Amino acid sequence: MRWRIPLLALAAVAGMAAADPGPESIGPPPEDAIPAGPDGEAIRRGLEIITNTRAAAPQYAGNHLKCANCHLDAGRTPGAAPLWAAFGNFPVWRDKNRQMNSFEKRVQDCFIYSINGTPPPFGGEVLLAVSAYAGWLAQGQRIGVSPPGRGFPAIATPPLPPDDARGKAAFTEKCTACHGPDGQGLKDGDTVVNPPLWGPNSYNWGAGMAQVDKAAAFIRANMPLGESGSLSVQQAWDIAWYIDGQVRPQDPRFAGNLAATRAEHHNRPWSRYGTQVAGRTLGDPAATPPHHVPPGHVF
Repeated sequence: MRWRIPLLALAAVAGMAAADPGPESIGPPPEDAIPAGPDGEAIRRGLEIITNTRAAAPQYAGNHLKCANCHLDAGRTPGAAPLWAAFGNFPVWRDKNRQMNSFEKRVQDCFIYSINGTPPPFGGEVLLAVSAYAGWLAQGQRIGVSPPGRGFPAIATPPLPPDDARGKAAFTEKCTACHGPDGQGLKDGDTVVNPPLWGPNSYNWGAGMAQVDKAAAFIRANMPLGESGSLSVQQAWDIAWYIDGQVRPQDPRFAGNLAATRAEHHNRPWSRYGTQVAGRTLGDPAATPPHHVPPGHVF
């Protein structure tokens, strides 16, 4: 079957989905408002990919995460990178790859880094379905304006420098019920219920969550589930520091030299890639799980 972005999404891109709602966001439509017919079929396929990524797009998924682990409630939750708040801001410049990025390119990068997988092809069924779903969520939003709730809320600088010992203690107290004492998530049989936060089945070193400041902002705003805002600023930073001080899959942009990869892609204080933690070098190719991006891919 051929897939296309539904007319609702195209209307949203053109700014015709609704009258200008003003600076405040109107929020996404409810799931039961997905239309019938081929448009609705494409939208539902995108929803399936977001909420059950490994099963819905197995040829492109490389770990046990799903898009909805970061885009909470299938991309609906404000402050958890909601898809409806982002869609109308593309194309946009990204410093990460130093070019203008389409929405499809941004989703492709999520598969490369956060899902530690293989990038779905441009114009293919997977990226078009996710675009259809995100465009449907975004109907009525202002184009080119970031509505309240986009991305993650800014987090204050921690009172003290983040610390692994404090981070481990806070993780043990606040996070193990959902992510396990070893950070490998929870399963019900073969079904992953909660995601692994490090190790071979988690996000790789190129993911946004591998940057401590981004992870801290997400954790502070959204974790623990059902208790968002219960962590202090210091606890959020300490937990993020501890999580991002663990072994995880290699940065797909690694070209054989750890120091060079850090200098080009991780030269910031909140990346622990290429640094020494507990006697090991994070990102050491001899002890780092692989990524799954095909050789020759242009980032």
